[in-house]
Amino acid sequence: MKIIAVNAGSSSLKFKLLGMPEENKLASGVVERIGLDDSIFAIKYSGEKVKLIESIPTHKIAVDMLLEKLVSLGILNSLDEIEGVGHRVVHGGEFFSDSVIITEEVVKAIEAVSDLAPLHNPANLTGIKAFEDALPNVPAVAVFDTAFHQTMKPIEYMYSVPYEWYTKYGVRKYGFHGTSHKYVSLRAAAMLNKKPEDTKVIVCHIGNGASLCAVKYGKSFDTSMGFTPLAGIAMGTRSGDIDPAIVQFICEKENLSLDEVIELLNKKSGYLGLSGLSSDSRDLWEAVERGDKKSILAVEKQAKMIADYIGAYYIALEGCDAICFTAGIGENASETRTLVVNRLRALGVKLDHGKNLIHGEETVISKRSSKIKILLIPTNEELMIARDTLRLIK
Repeated sequence: MKIIAVNAGSSSLKFKLLGMPEENKLASGVVERIGLDDSIFAIKYSGEKVKLIESIPTHKIAVDMLLEKLVSLGILNSLDEIEGVGHRVVHGGEFFSDSVIITEEVVKAIEAVSDLAPLHNPANLTGIKAFEDALPNVPAVAVFDTAFHQTMKPIEYMYSVPYEWYTKYGVRKYGFHGTSHKYVSLRAAAMLNKKPEDTKVIVCHIGNGASLCAVKYGKSFDTSMGFTPLAGIAMGTRSGDIDPAIVQFICEKENLSLDEVIELLNKKSGYLGLSGLSSDSRDLWEAVERGDKKSILAVEKQAKMIADYIGAYYIALEGCDAICFTAGIGENASETRTLVVNRLRALGVKLDHGKNLIHGEETVISKRSSKIKILLIPTNEELMIARDTLRLIK
């Protein structure tokens, strides 16, 4: 069975075609700059790579082009081989605690919570509609970033604000990166030779966007992102947790609107804000090697925030079996992992510095004497989307 996993953005479309249940990757790629004259279409398959630059005005045309290429390049004999489409949807609010077959009612529910993710849900819906038009008889599944975290209890997800904000407007912690946290926690259990329901792990999804998740017995117990992805640890361009009164203070001092300050916290803070140099971890570590003080501050501040959350989650879980690093920085920046683990000595955590040099490969990077295992686990959100799609359409 062939299943295509899709992540539609406002001007992009990422995809991966998998053979299920064998979980073979048949093709992957991306369409970028949709709506511009110099749109980019790139696809990889069987060791080959095709890249085109041309005008792709809409997501519908991008999907039609993708499906045509799957056949013309010989990846598929015909589109009839595609038996399921899985869509990443960022926000499911409190409607969805699991992935679901997409129906008209599901689409309406996604639309209803779009004000909680105005940059993402409308784009996700655009991708859903484009594939529905192109493959009208193929079942489609929505896989929500927020669904995994619906197992959190009120004491974890509620804010200490007027309760009416929750009942009227849904103000609460939702959490994100749920598909990644679920995949990594399942892989961690397998690496520990345990069942998920017998494990307690802390997953550190550290990319340009970043969040941590305490996973207790296979379920999300708590997570660092909140009502929006702005909360939690410092990221590439996001501030993470700050005193909310800073927003009003900067509005008055800089004569900025509320929207402008929120924009700065989302797109000009984190690595970029503290370093004044870049939002890219690789650029910052090069600057650290040169002794750039602001870059040193940026990477150390993030590491401190990560370690603080790990410490809090360790106490909340009453211990844990493993700390997992995943996503772009978590999988590849050994320097970041070192900074974090150095702050966890009180937990008896010991890093194997030789193994820590490994990038993007599933492995144990702690010493045998470490009281908690440290795991490096490359995430695979597309595979989780394909698995859920297969489960539901069967």
